[in-house]
Amino acid sequence: MGFWIIMFICNMLIPVMMIIIGYLMYKHTPKSINGVYGYRTRRSMKNMDTWKFAHDYCGKLWFKVGWILLVISVIVQLPFINSTDSIITNMTLILEAIQICGLIVPIFIVEKALKANFDKDGRRKTQE
Repeated sequence: MGFWIIMFICNMLIPVMMIIIGYLMYKHTPKSINGVYGYRTRRSMKNMDTWKFAHDYCGKLWFKVGWILLVISVIVQLPFINSTDSIITNMTLILEAIQICGLIVPIFIVEKALKANFDKDGRRKTQE
């Protein structure tokens, strides 16, 4: 049971961090474009408009995905409470792979939204 508890806590790290960082990204966007922290891609760092848009969009997405992953992670782990360490390890590897996908896929969605809303120079596209 002790190993299960340790793995349970470890498996909560990605979803909880996504919730916290997602919230901070859309509620407290970094005041200036920087190369140290924040949602930093070539497209998001064009100007303050793209910077704020990317943080708002990604933050809300990570916040939602984080909650979904948290619920899924708890539900997936409960049946394994009395399992062997090797079974818990295998379940953790699969669960963490899913969580990492949940962490990375939103980046492609945000980049697509940036491309749809801004031209290559970072100017907002007009609604036609």
